[in-house]
Amino acid sequence: MTDFSLALNEDQLTIQKWVHDFAETVVRPAANEWDEREEFPYPVVEEAAKIGLYSFDFFANAMLGDPSGLTLVLALEELFWGDAGIGLSIFGSGLAAAGISGQGTPEQTMEWVPQCFSYENGKLGLGAYCVSEPDAGSDVSSLRTRAVYDEAKDEWVLDGTKAWITNGGIADVHVVVATVDPTLKSRGQASFIVGPNTPGFSQGQKYKKHGIRASHTSEVVLDGVRVPGSHLLGGKEKLDAKLARAREAGKTGDRQPAMATFEATRPAVAAMAVGIARAAYEEALRYAQERHAFGKAIIQNQAIAFMLADMATEIDAARLLVHRAAWLSRNGVYKNAEGSMSKLKAGRTAVWVTERAIQIHGGYGYTREYPVERMHRDAKIFDIFEGTEQIQQLVISRAISGLRIE
Repeated sequence: MTDFSLALNEDQLTIQKWVHDFAETVVRPAANEWDEREEFPYPVVEEAAKIGLYSFDFFANAMLGDPSGLTLVLALEELFWGDAGIGLSIFGSGLAAAGISGQGTPEQTMEWVPQCFSYENGKLGLGAYCVSEPDAGSDVSSLRTRAVYDEAKDEWVLDGTKAWITNGGIADVHVVVATVDPTLKSRGQASFIVGPNTPGFSQGQKYKKHGIRASHTSEVVLDGVRVPGSHLLGGKEKLDAKLARAREAGKTGDRQPAMATFEATRPAVAAMAVGIARAAYEEALRYAQERHAFGKAIIQNQAIAFMLADMATEIDAARLLVHRAAWLSRNGVYKNAEGSMSKLKAGRTAVWVTERAIQIHGGYGYTREYPVERMHRDAKIFDIFEGTEQIQQLVISRAISGLRIE
C-alpha cells in the first residue's frame, strides 16, 4: 500500500499537462459543434486515439499502474475541463472495461478490454456497460433482462431491454448485466459479453438529452441473443458457487456485479464533475475581471467576489474528496463509502458552480454564445447517472450506521 500524499509526482504532472493541452487545443474548439450536432464525435476521439489517450495502454496504466490511484482522476478532470460530452465519448468505454476487469477472469480481461479501446485501420473500437432498464434504474435488484443457460450448446440466451446506455448500439463490446435466478434478486445476477454483430442484438431509441449531447446514449434490445458460455464473466463454476451460497445461506458475501463496478468508478465520475465545475469557475472569474459596470470590474463588488470565493472553495473541497477516494479505492481500504461521498459532493458542486457561473454572466450566461450555458446542462447528469444523489446518500448512510436504511 502506497502512502497517501497531496504532492503529485513527475509522471502525474506530465500526464496532467498532456491531457490538459489536448483538452485545450482539440476538445474545446470542437465542443460547441458536437453539442449542437448531438452526434458521437468520431473525429475527436480518433485524435485521442492517435496520441494514445484513447487506448488500452493508457486505461491499464492509469487504472492499475499507479499505486496512488490518482493518475486517472487527474486525467479525467483535465479532459472534462475541456468538454463533458466529448470527454464522455473518449472515456465512456471505461465503464465496460472496468466491469470486465473487475468481474472477469484474467483471460477474459486480456481478450475483451483491449477491444473496448481499440483503433485499427481507421476504425474505433468502443465498449458499453448495460445495466439500467426502462423500469429499473437505481433499483438494480429488479432487472428483468434474463439470461438462461442452454446446457446442450453451452450458450447463454439473453432477452430484455436496457436503457440509458452510453455507447449503446454503436459499441463493439457490450457488457450486459442480466438476471440468472430472479428469486435471488441482485444476488442472482451475472455479467455477460455480447460481441460485435451478434444476432438478436440491436440499438433501440437514441435519447435526445439535456446535456452531454456529444455522448451517444440509447436503448439496446436483446431478443434471443446467444453468447458462448465463455462470455459469462468469471465463468460458470464461479457463478454456480455464488448462487449455491445464496440459496443455502440467504447471502453470498459477494458484491452485486453492477454495484461493484460503480463503486470502483465513482471517484473517476466525481473527477469528471470537478473538471466541469473548474471550467465554469474559470470562465466566470475571467468574465468578472473583464466585465465593467458602474465604472469598475464587477469582481470588485462583494456580491460577485464572494460568490467566486465560495465557488473556488467548493471545487477544492470536492477535489480533495475525489483524490482521497481514488487512493482508497486503488488500495482497497474504503471504510465509509468514500467513493459515494466524492460522487455526491462533486455532482452537487458541478451543478451549483455552473449555475453560479451563469448568474455572474447575467443574461449573456443564458445564451449559447458563452460556454457556461452548455456546462450547466452537462453538469446535471452528475447528480443522476452511476447512482443518483439520493442513492449516494443511501449508500453513505448505510455505511456510517451499519443499518439497513430504506
